[in-house]
Amino acid sequence: MKKHYPWLWFDADGTLFDYNSAEAVALQNTFHALQLPFEDGYLDAYREINQRLWQALEKQEITPSALGLRRFELLLQALQLNASYEEMSSIYVEQLANCAELMDGAQAVLEALHKHSRIAIVTNGLQAVQRSRLEHSTIKELISDIIISEEIGKAKPDAAFFEIAAARLVARFGPFPKTDILIIGDSLTSDMQGGVNYGIDTCWYNPGLEPKAVGLPITYEIRRLSELLDLLD
Repeated sequence: MKKHYPWLWFDADGTLFDYNSAEAVALQNTFHALQLPFEDGYLDAYREINQRLWQALEKQEITPSALGLRRFELLLQALQLNASYEEMSSIYVEQLANCAELMDGAQAVLEALHKHSRIAIVTNGLQAVQRSRLEHSTIKELISDIIISEEIGKAKPDAAFFEIAAARLVARFGPFPKTDILIIGDSLTSDMQGGVNYGIDTCWYNPGLEPKAVGLPITYEIRRLSELLDLLD
């Protein structure tokens, strides 16, 4: 039986926006802008460093602004390249902010869901990237609000992130209980764990059929965003 949630909270990268594609294009363009060689393996090296730092962010071991610089400092060290990591970070953010490609089916699914529910984006991404990306996207008019960790000083999976998000939405749209909310995201450690920490229903977007985390209760699991239309009323 379908269930209605007045509020649908979507993660951004890897859930609504095709982050893997955007990341690859932005990184290659950044190297070209700095007149640096871009070789096979550089993207994988960057992704390993970036993922490690985002995991540190989730554990509150690093701030978003520090992360944005540190990943390129470490990358240049690893690749033994001579360049300014501050300049590289700035160019990369500019490049990434222009990449608004959506995940397969995202546009149609949001258009359908928007008829019956309010939609918010809840993201650990950087402000300069996420606001610009949404502004350039075709889903802008479907989104009631976007809550960004860098702006509010808390990151998923911290329950405080969700508390601040809810308070902001209540201030704009009126009160609603936690039972009105479903969070949809691709990350077990930030989206699903965060939803559990805050006490709301969760939907794991798992296109790669990754294994479930032991002991983490997930309300729904989908492989394609279009499956949401079979679950939600």
